[in-house]
Amino acid sequence: MPRRRALALTTGLVTGMALPLAGASPAPASTSASAAASYTNPVIWQDFADIDVIRVGGTYYASASTMHYSPGAPVLRSYDLVNWEIAGHSVPRLDFGAKYDLNGARGYVRGVWASSLAHRPSNRTFYWLGQIDFAKTYLYTATAVEGPWNRLTTISTPYYDAGLLVDSDDSLYVAYGNTTISVAQLSPDGRNQVRTQQVFTAPSSVGTLEGSRFYKINGQYYIFVTRPANGQYILKSSSGPFGPYTMRQVLLDLRGPIPGGGVPHQGGLVQTQGGAWYYMAFVDAYPGGRMPVLAPITWTADGWPQVQLADGAWGTSYPAPAVPAPPRPVTPMTGVDTFDGTALGPAWEWNHNPDDTKWSVGNGLTLRTATVTNDLYWARNTLTHRIQGPTSTATVQIDHSAMRDGDRAGLALLRDSSAWIGLKRDGGVTRLAMTGGLTMDGNWNTTGTGTELASTALSADRVWLRATADIRPGSARPGTFSYSTDGSTFTRLGPAFSMGNDWRFFMGYRFALFNHATQTLGGAVRILRFELSTP
Repeated sequence: MPRRRALALTTGLVTGMALPLAGASPAPASTSASAAASYTNPVIWQDFADIDVIRVGGTYYASASTMHYSPGAPVLRSYDLVNWEIAGHSVPRLDFGAKYDLNGARGYVRGVWASSLAHRPSNRTFYWLGQIDFAKTYLYTATAVEGPWNRLTTISTPYYDAGLLVDSDDSLYVAYGNTTISVAQLSPDGRNQVRTQQVFTAPSSVGTLEGSRFYKINGQYYIFVTRPANGQYILKSSSGPFGPYTMRQVLLDLRGPIPGGGVPHQGGLVQTQGGAWYYMAFVDAYPGGRMPVLAPITWTADGWPQVQLADGAWGTSYPAPAVPAPPRPVTPMTGVDTFDGTALGPAWEWNHNPDDTKWSVGNGLTLRTATVTNDLYWARNTLTHRIQGPTSTATVQIDHSAMRDGDRAGLALLRDSSAWIGLKRDGGVTRLAMTGGLTMDGNWNTTGTGTELASTALSADRVWLRATADIRPGSARPGTFSYSTDGSTFTRLGPAFSMGNDWRFFMGYRFALFNHATQTLGGAVRILRFELSTP
């Protein structure tokens, strides 16, 4: 695929200086209300890629890619562009075919790719728009980002890497495409395509352009596009949304703020209440994934954006945006979950769609076996949580008293090469094991279902399992597993697991809770407590 070919050629790890824009003149950066206030990149050290960021009143929202995870397209919320929480998901369920249910096929590295989030003031409604499987485009709406989100329409044109614009006259436009960029106009109700037209073709000297974001700023139309994985460009039209457009380079081979990570690219522009502009991009930072970073934007006299640099690079820190004090603290992305209430928190996403008859919350999370398989990659109801960088630890307390013979349950470091610590019940006896060697090939077919590398006897019905992950980018990093029978003293089990830093699975490593059968259904485990902590 063009995105993959470009990534393979550039690797995203090239360093250098940003090239100046023609006619650019430095402008002072916006400063925060307090000169001492600053922020550090990455602003979110979790895997949120292909960011689309908007402001509605005094609140900022961002959407991200989730591929095969369900629910999809998380919506993040912030009051200052620096501190973020997960508020909900725009795609409640990946109901795009049986493969997303792990029913005869699998949807790994498909699903929700770069998509768009917008808000329409005329009806006070949020819109999410994205194409699935290069086949169709889906549009969902909600009056609040927490949901409920409902599908408004399906459009037969697949808008690849779409950017949705609500124009000042309330018209809806979509910029999309790979190298050849097009603009579509939607009907006033957003349900149908009225017109589509090619507006720009990337010159061969630039190559692949994708990841469109669409803006109208001071009467000019802008399409913000990325060259994966080392460049960002902008197209500008003074003649309306259908162009013609001229192009300028925003950044190329710019050194990023995460040691060992890549070039910031593929994100969006947003303006604060006070008129300052910021660019939120992501950095390829595997094994953890793609991490959001933030930098101030200034504008040339002739209306082109430029990134404020620090020593010729995307800054590690900048003055904090000058915004009003937040109405409340956001919910931290680390902490404890005891699975009370009637629904999972928005930090959780399933590996493919779950079988909703086989799990429940309230006084813990109960996972009943939903699949008979010896392959974790085929097992339904594996529940995932992003890893917090640069290093973090997940600790879970599990009641395994209702497991049945052949059941496998535990805590994994999940990606296309995986390992786990967990419980194996065979012959009426439950023991602890550490398993590695769960692997996929480049077509996401299973090539290894795992090899037990260590085990120990277990007598108590409750046990604490722990996985610690180092996701600093630049090379393969270790993940380690341990257990406890009292919740305070932990014992290592098995060798360190090497988490690779290859980009091709796109999503980074995650912590994952699982329970599947290898013989018959009917068993269950209860997760009493999950804690994500940093050193």
